[in-house]
Amino acid sequence: MIGLLSGDRPNLPLLYACGVELRQLRYFLAVAEELNFGRAADRLHIAGPSLSQQIKALERDLKVSLFDRDRRSVTLTAGGAALLPHVRALVEQADELRRQAAGLATSAPVRIGYVKWCPADWAERAAGVARLRVDTWVLPSHTQAARVADGSLDLAICWVQDADLESLSLAAHLVGVDRLYAVDVGSDSSPVAANDTVVLLDVDESTWSSWNSYGAQFAAGTGARTLTVDDGGLTGQPFFEHVRRLRRPVLNNPKAQDGPEPGDLVRRPVVAPTPLWTWSLVWRRGETNPAVLAVIEAFTADVGDLSLDGESTWLPAGDPHRAG
Repeated sequence: MIGLLSGDRPNLPLLYACGVELRQLRYFLAVAEELNFGRAADRLHIAGPSLSQQIKALERDLKVSLFDRDRRSVTLTAGGAALLPHVRALVEQADELRRQAAGLATSAPVRIGYVKWCPADWAERAAGVARLRVDTWVLPSHTQAARVADGSLDLAICWVQDADLESLSLAAHLVGVDRLYAVDVGSDSSPVAANDTVVLLDVDESTWSSWNSYGAQFAAGTGARTLTVDDGGLTGQPFFEHVRRLRRPVLNNPKAQDGPEPGDLVRRPVVAPTPLWTWSLVWRRGETNPAVLAVIEAFTADVGDLSLDGESTWLPAGDPHRAG
């Protein structure tokens, strides 16, 4: 047994280097527990001579005698007894891994929804841990969160507040942040103070509930002006028309965060403070589905604080990722 055991642990790389197979370790475990080759062979559903040959091959590969045997009895040698608990643990780990892999492979796809933002590499992140089905219904944040709560989705990437998580019994992890800017008429791209911006709100609460909540809190906290519109003018050409008519810097909506502006308009950073819009991965509290948990781990493993740095930035008081 010299070299095969290191302290109280088996030297597993050396076992594999010796050509040992997991199947042979199962055979050894069966004989060690039965102390009878005939009963062990019945338990393993193999022929007695085949079992004996496999044990001899294992002893030859390990260069260790594992059993003392005669016509009437089988006993473990000192080397076999020392190896037994480690082999048992290894076989149990292999069985658990097989059960987990089988559970992931046979489970239904993990259903995930989003609003606008999603990681560009989410297919690669989920590969190997679960089957991912991206929901084609791109709906508002409050709707996607509610769909997770009622079981229509397993996960969603959306904007939520502490009150949403509490009322819907959801958990959340930060996965993305947008630094909002203002759109203005002309060519001046210098920073603009938050209290010099206009925030458009929409009368359609069924669609714009999250943005209306965010915008109203931003205006109240910074002194920005609000303007309620009824023409769907929070994004796209209607939004640009509002900017031209107001001739003041208007806070952009995160759904239009990456879209280009017309040539007569310019993007301006908002400062003192800079508004941040957080994207959360949300799931049901107490989730036990191993596939869902695996996707959560894959999507959140490498996420840092994403520069939520307090004094120079602004988050709503109820944002779950706000410090303090």
